[in-house]
Amino acid sequence: MAQGCAPGKYILKFEAAETCYLVKGRVKVYPKGGSSSSVSSSSEFVEFGAGDLVTIPKGLSCIWDVSVAIDKHYKFEPSSS
Repeated sequence: MAQGCAPGKYILKFEAAETCYLVKGRVKVYPKGGSSSSVSSSSEFVEFGAGDLVTIPKGLSCIWDVSVAIDKHYKFEPSSS
């Protein structure tokens, strides 16, 4: 599957594990913890961009801070229940 995303901040929760390949763009991912959802309150983040292959774990709640519009290909991993 393919998806695009404009620059901005997005609050996300991954209900399934996802593997994604960024074709273009740049994003900082801030794991959510505690009661604050403000990006500026956390200095812990992971940054990735065009050409990166990323595995996102099931259950991750995070904020995506997209600085350059992204295009990605992705696949949700089957649940192992």
